[in-house]
Amino acid sequence: MNLHDSAIAHVAKLIQMAILSGTDITDHLRMMRLEKSDNDTLILEQEYESVFNDQIEKMMTNSMQQQKTESEIH
Repeated sequence: MNLHDSAIAHVAKLIQMAILSGTDITDHLRMMRLEKSDNDTLILEQEYESVFNDQIEKMMTNSMQQQKTESEIH
């Protein structure tokens, strides 16, 4: 089976997240969930993709709040 382009793009996001967070890429890859599409390629499970996107959004919100707090202190 082949990876769908969206799954390959997700692997790139996982690499970026591992670099930014200083975590091991293998842990991120182990959590990734794929399913077979109609054309025999592997795509991300919808539930996994939704949870992942929610986590990224929370991380971005927390980062922005932290930056705002730090700028108010200085």
